[in-house]
Amino acid sequence: MAKEKVYAFPNVITPSRPVIFNAEVCSGCNKCVEVCPIDVYIPNKEKGKPPVILHPDECWYCGTCVNECPVPGAVKFNWPLQQRGFWKHIETGEIFRV
Repeated sequence: MAKEKVYAFPNVITPSRPVIFNAEVCSGCNKCVEVCPIDVYIPNKEKGKPPVILHPDECWYCGTCVNECPVPGAVKFNWPLQQRGFWKHIETGEIFRV
């Protein structure tokens, strides 16, 4: 009897993307996988590629993955809309973010 390959597929319930990986910058070190307290990620099966976000809706937005990443710019937060603070300067129209 031949065995079937089993792959992990993201559990996408909503269009939630807690973090955004820059595949050109990420070295695939999986430090974010190791430090995430919720186990949101799993290592990518392809070496050197960003991790797979397996459970995006479970993310606590704690920032551990971004803070512990050894490569600046490899991962950034994608805050939910209701948590994005911003204001607009009346005179110049310039938008500021928290």
